[in-house]
Amino acid sequence: MVYALAMSERSKFGSCALCQRTMALTWHHLIPRKLHRRKHFQRNLSRDQLNAGINICRQCHRGIHKLFTEMHLGKNLYTLRLLQADSAVARHVAWVARQRVASNELGNDPQGLRG
Repeated sequence: MVYALAMSERSKFGSCALCQRTMALTWHHLIPRKLHRRKHFQRNLSRDQLNAGINICRQCHRGIHKLFTEMHLGKNLYTLRLLQADSAVARHVAWVARQRVASNELGNDPQGLRG
């Protein structure tokens, strides 16, 4: 099962699914969009599964894409649970969680969640 948020649940501010910091978030496709046209993914996954994703902070997002190729992400790290279980991701997330959130990373706070 692929962990996914519906399109309406894609928030721009909240808690990062990986490091749990409250800040502006980015959408991470669990199956990278570059792979959606590949026959392997089209045959084996529904449109909803291809578009599944998680809201994560920019630092976690950048780290994931620096650590792995898109093919590795699509074939091996296609759920939140798999991402969390990976030791390289866990090391990066632990480092990110210790970082101070800069004021420019807070983005819009429509619900008044800041301090």
